[in-house]
Formats: sequence, structure tokens, C-alpha cells
Amino acid sequence: MNSTAWSGQSFAVLRIVTGVLFLAHGVQKYFGFPMEASFGIVQPASLLGVAGILELVGGALIAVGLFTRPVAFVLSGMMAVAYFMMHMPKSPFPIANGGEMAVMFCFVFLYISTVGAGRWSIDASRATRR
Repeated sequence: MNSTAWSGQSFAVLRIVTGVLFLAHGVQKYFGFPMEASFGIVQPASLLGVAGILELVGGALIAVGLFTRPVAFVLSGMMAVAYFMMHMPKSPFPIANGGEMAVMFCFVFLYISTVGAGRWSIDASRATRR
């Protein structure tokens, strides 16, 4: 079997799962579901509140594949800022400062921003209609 036979579908699964996991962070910040974050429910005008909005809206847009490239680019930058603000002061090593997920999200979003939404996305269906 050709090694690229499933690459489109596997990338779509990566995009969808990444979006849903990112969305879950926003749901936790704003709704305390499935458990309340250690800092409680955030205020929308706070730095964590803005991050929560980006997680809610951005995660949903990535999951459905709408405006994928610009949204993924913004989210990649957001995660880089989050890493340097929240994790890096504790230690330069992600394994020691708890920043592995921030780094992972940053680079997965950067990758998604370069390749686009791919299959099973609203962006792809909009492109075929044109």
C-alpha cells in the first residue's frame, strides 16, 4: 500500500482532535467543565479570559476547518506567548516547567497554518464550490 494513501485522512483527524482538545481548555476556563481549573472560572477581560475566548472560538474553528490558516497562525503565536510567560520562568526545559502541551500546540498549529485545513473541512468544501 502507498504510504500516502491515508495521509489526507490522518491529517484531518490530527486537525480535528487538536481543535477539540484546545476547545476543551476554553470550556474548562469558562464553564468549569468537566472540572474547574485551579484558578477558578475566568473573567472575560483578564489575560486568561482572552486566552479562554481564543481557545473556545479558535478550537472550534480548527475542529471544523473554517478560516484554518489564519486561526492556526494566531493560536500558534498565542501558545508561544503562553509558554514564555507562564512556563519558561519556572525552567528552560518543558519537561521541568509543565510546558510540553504549550510547545506541542504551538508547533501543531504552526504546521496546520502552513498546510491548511485539508479534508473534512469547511474550507475544503468552500474551495470546491468556487
